[in-house]
Amino acid sequence: MTSNAHPDRDYLLGTHDEEIERLGLQHRIWRAHAAAAWKRAGFTLGQTLLDVGCGPGYATLDFAEIVGRTGRVIGVDRSRRFLDTLEHRARVRGLDNITLHELELDADAPLPAEQVDGAWARWVFAFVQKPRELLARVARTLRPGGVLVMHEYYNYEGWTLVPPNPVQQDFVKRVVDSWRATGGEPDIGASLPAWLEGAGLRLTSVRPLVDIVPPTSFVWEWPSSFVEIGAQRLVDLGRMTTEEMHTLVQAYAESAQVPGALMATPGVIEIIATRI
Repeated sequence: MTSNAHPDRDYLLGTHDEEIERLGLQHRIWRAHAAAAWKRAGFTLGQTLLDVGCGPGYATLDFAEIVGRTGRVIGVDRSRRFLDTLEHRARVRGLDNITLHELELDADAPLPAEQVDGAWARWVFAFVQKPRELLARVARTLRPGGVLVMHEYYNYEGWTLVPPNPVQQDFVKRVVDSWRATGGEPDIGASLPAWLEGAGLRLTSVRPLVDIVPPTSFVWEWPSSFVEIGAQRLVDLGRMTTEEMHTLVQAYAESAQVPGALMATPGVIEIIATRI
């Protein structure tokens, strides 16, 4: 396993232990969706797979076990701390088929991979400032017939509570506004399909991923785990007061106690595309 050292570049929500833990919970909740997409894409033993924006590497570790010792996984991320966390966990698990690269995904340099069998990106294009250029760079890493799988939001404001909660709705709008203020686009999934052909890719599968669940569902914990961290981020940015944050956390907790309460998750689009 190797890694290229550069100064740390943190994520929008930070790279602290609480965020690493939240990302782990998020991956566990989303693993079934991800694994189903990887199966449809044909990810299998002996392949070389690229994990774009791998973070602390929950999907990367899954890939290392899917491809086995005859395969290889290449992880790319901008955060040194996330990569260090991934490297440690891989070493503990005895996985030596992972290569890591610290790289700013908005840079113009080619990605450190060639002729890979498959690539994966989840909630990556929404955070970069040049998503169309990144798509083309990822496509160029694929061999002809190689497959790209993406999970991205197409309707982030679809995250709603039933019955509606005005405090939660205001929070979601503030998150979206702050996201766009940093140059990202939370609903990037609505644009990606139109860019595929220009990047040398052919759309082979597309479907929405939205769950509507009660508070007792494991899925409920995914957006819920973001509320306090996301609100604190808004406080740090001056887009929310501490009092408003406490009101939000309390209102969100109370929403789970309402008889018949439900939550619709943010709208995610699953795109599977093949290199022409």
